[in-house]
Amino acid sequence: MASTDHPAAPDLTDIETMGYGQAREGLVQVVPRLEAGGTSLEESLALWERGEALAARCEQWLDGARERLEAARARRAEAGEDPEAGEQG
Repeated sequence: MASTDHPAAPDLTDIETMGYGQAREGLVQVVPRLEAGGTSLEESLALWERGEALAARCEQWLDGARERLEAARARRAEAGEDPEAGEQG
């Protein structure tokens, strides 16, 4: 088979600029479509790739939020303002 027989990867560049809520909502829309089935293999693959990219974007936001929280707690602990800063939860 020639390489032109393979579908092109979907354009996912819009996901790079999404906020958490927007990426999560996009994922909420993709999952039921995949679960329902009834789509072509090509469309299913495109949906799956989009879902993976949206999930990764959500994870980036959550990791960033976790880092910010840990940094803020560390600053408060250094200032002696947060007696719980040493506890992991």
